Amino acid sequence: MSTTDRVHLDQKGRLVIGDHAEVVRLAHDPETFSSIVSRHLQVPNGLDGAAHAEMRHLLDPFMDADAVAQLLPELERIAADLVARLDAADAPFGAVADLGARFAVRAQSAWLGWLPEWEEPLLQWVADNRVASRTGHPRATAEIADRFDAIIRELLRRRREHPRDDVTTRLMGLRHSDGSALRDDELVSILRNVTGGDLGSLALCTGVIVHWLAVHPEHQDHVAAASDADLDAAIDEILRADDPFVSNRRRVTRQTEVGGCPVHAGQIVVLDWRAANRDPAVFVEPDAFDPAAHAAANLVYGTGPHVCPGRLLATAELRVLVRALLTAGRIEPAGDPEREQAPVAGFRAVPVRLV
Repeated sequence: MSTTDRVHLDQKGRLVIGDHAEVVRLAHDPETFSSIVSRHLQVPNGLDGAAHAEMRHLLDPFMDADAVAQLLPELERIAADLVARLDAADAPFGAVADLGARFAVRAQSAWLGWLPEWEEPLLQWVADNRVASRTGHPRATAEIADRFDAIIRELLRRRREHPRDDVTTRLMGLRHSDGSALRDDELVSILRNVTGGDLGSLALCTGVIVHWLAVHPEHQDHVAAASDADLDAAIDEILRADDPFVSNRRRVTRQTEVGGCPVHAGQIVVLDWRAANRDPAVFVEPDAFDPAAHAAANLVYGTGPHVCPGRLLATAELRVLVRALLTAGRIEPAGDPEREQAPVAGFRAVPVRLV
């Protein structure tokens, strides 16, 4: 098997694709490159074909533009309150742990209708999940997943006992096209994917963005004054250059080729979004900040039928948080400048301060 610097084998022997054109091609061909990879149920991102289309039809309205617009005032309140508390403390804070994770938990709880009592257990889960993800130890990641599923099952149990008019209750009332109710394992999987995945991802996105603004102070004024559309584009561009959504797997369904390499049915390939978003064949200067020029090719939220269903919600959450920060003051690094410049693939633990 021949490989290139954009298509290579990883330590597990999987073919990793970082070529932008190939990543896009594979993501748009779910019949050949299936998303049914995990041994665990994953709704909707681990489904294909009619099953995937049905679940996206049911779930997308909970995260569409109208739903986000209704939630926006509460997101703005949460962001302003959290930033005000950090500003009043007049001390360095961690963009991931102190800001991103707590905002993610509060924002997702507001969207889903979860009570404040779940904030600390969810924050602890986000922190433990980040550690487990870094180590990659199968037992640790399995235990973390089981813990989150237990949280979700308890939430569902309580909601059945005490229904409320919120997104969680409405999700529990969804029906398949044949009229049957969603099973508990489907509900757990949905809530795991729209919360468990997004909590950690939103925290890491916050770390990437705040870190970038701290070490690029010359951009803070025009980002602060940008329109919503321009701010969204700036955020997407910052995340493109330092993408925390690293990769997704696909299962090959038939004999074919990827990047000139033969692949066979049953083989697992990896779509490397991070590498594709820095492919010099598409982004001539991958480190250059150019939202307008790079927007059309940006793969931060994926592409194809499995494009992230929560991209509008995540974008709105990040926008209101950035606005709250830059309204409160300027962001400065509060640690070692050399460490602040280090590419840590989204894990921004270096503290910052508001001045």
